[in-house]
Amino acid sequence: MKKLPDCINKLAILLLCILFSQFGIAQTIDKKYHTEVIQRLNELLEANYVFKDVALKTKAHLNKQLKAGAFDSKTDLSSFAEALTKEVQSVNHDKHMRIRPTPPYEAPENTPERLVEEHLSRLERGRSMVGGFKAAKKLEGNIGYLDLREFAPLIIGAPIADQYMNLLSTSDAIIVDLRKNGGGSPAMVQYLCSYFFDERVHLNSLYWRQGDRTQEFWTLDEVGGKKLPNVPLFVLTSSRTFSGAEEFSYNMQTRKRATLVGETTGGGANPGGGFNINPDLTVFIPTGAAVNPVTGTNWEGVGVVPEVKTSAEDALDKALELAKAEAKAHRNKRTSHGKDLLLGMVKLLNKADANTDQDKIVAQVKAAYKADLVGEGDINLLGYIYMQDFNNSFAAEALLKSNTILFPDSPNVYDSYAEALIMNGKLEMGVKNFRKAVKLAEVHKDPNTDLFKENLAKAEQKLNKD
Repeated sequence: MKKLPDCINKLAILLLCILFSQFGIAQTIDKKYHTEVIQRLNELLEANYVFKDVALKTKAHLNKQLKAGAFDSKTDLSSFAEALTKEVQSVNHDKHMRIRPTPPYEAPENTPERLVEEHLSRLERGRSMVGGFKAAKKLEGNIGYLDLREFAPLIIGAPIADQYMNLLSTSDAIIVDLRKNGGGSPAMVQYLCSYFFDERVHLNSLYWRQGDRTQEFWTLDEVGGKKLPNVPLFVLTSSRTFSGAEEFSYNMQTRKRATLVGETTGGGANPGGGFNINPDLTVFIPTGAAVNPVTGTNWEGVGVVPEVKTSAEDALDKALELAKAEAKAHRNKRTSHGKDLLLGMVKLLNKADANTDQDKIVAQVKAAYKADLVGEGDINLLGYIYMQDFNNSFAAEALLKSNTILFPDSPNVYDSYAEALIMNGKLEMGVKNFRKAVKLAEVHKDPNTDLFKENLAKAEQKLNKD
C-alpha cells in the first residue's frame, strides 16, 4: 500500500480534532451513565413535580428498575430516553412527562453562544408556523376556518391572532381546528378564548407547587380585534390534541360555548417546563395542575370527549355540515334583530323635534352600531339625508351627535355635527365643534383640513355678527 504523505495525515488528524471539538465524542451509555442520569432525574422530580408524593413513588420505581437491570440493554440515547419515559409514566401516568435527547447544539450549555443557537432555532421554528397559526380562510356558507397548530407565547401569538380573527370577523359560524395542536402557552389560550365571550368568565385555574399558589385565568375585557360572543363555534379535536389545546376545548365545552367534533383528546392537563438532566438529555416536568372552575377537575389521563364523536379525518366535513345549519339560523336571527333595531331608530328619528330627548336616539344608534348595522359613514350620510332631504335638522343633530360619541377621534364627525347645530340655531356649540374638527384634522393631517377651516371661519364670522 502506498504511504500517504505526512501532510495529508496531519490534515486528517486536524479535521478529526475539529469535528470532535464541535460535535463531541459519542457518549458511552453504560450502567454508570444510567445510574447518574436516574439519580439526577430523581432529584429534579422530587424538587419540581407538582405532586411530591407521586414523585417519591416514581423515584422508588426507577431505583428498583435500575437495580433489576431494566436499562442494561439501552446503550444509545434514544432507546434509553424512551425506556425512562415508559417507566416514569407507568407510575405517574402523566403524559406530559417525557425524557428526550437534547437537540444537537454546537456550543456548550450556559454560554452566550448557546443562547444564540437556541434563539435562532426558535426563530426558524416560528417562521414556518406564524405564531402557531397555520391558516385562516372562509369556507362555503360564510364559515370561518382557523387552523391552529400551537399556542405560541402571548407576545408572538396575540398580534397574529388579531390579524387572523379580523379576517374571520364577518363569519356566520367559526371552526377552530385543533386536530394537530400539541398545546403551548396558557396565556395565549386565555387570549383566544376571550374573543368568544363578551362577559367576564372564569376559564381555568392552574395550581403551582412552587409557592403553593393558584393562578386564575379569566376572559380578558379587551382583545386586539372584534369579539364574537354570539357566533356559532365548533372545535375540531383528535387524539393528537394535547395540553393547551385541550384546555381551550375544555374551557369552551364546560362553558357551553362551542360544539366539539372529532376524537377524544390526548389527556395532558399538567403544565410545566423543560429541565436539563445532563448535556445529552432533557425532561419535561409538570410543575402545576389544571383545575376547571365548573367541574373542579381536569382532563388528565382521560382527555376531552367531544359532543360529536367521529374520526379525525371526518371531523371537518361533519363540523361543516353542522356549521352551515347554525350559520343560517344565526343569519336569520341577526337579520330579524337588525330590522327591529333600524325600524325602531327610524321611528324615533321621524318624530324628532326641538323638544326630543336626544339621548334616546343616541342609545338606539349605539345599539345599531354595536350590532354592526351602521358605521361612521352610514350615520353621517343618514344625518345629511334627514337634514337636506327630509327637512328634519333635529333628527340630523341627534344622529350626528351620536357619531361624535362613537368616533371621537374623527374630525369629520364634529364638522358635520356643527353644521346641524348651526342649522338649529345653536351657533356657539356649532363653532365649538368646528374648532374641534380643525384641531383634530391638523393633528391627523386630514386632507379636508382646509375645508374644515373654511367652515369654521364662516361660523365665527356669523357668530361675531350676532
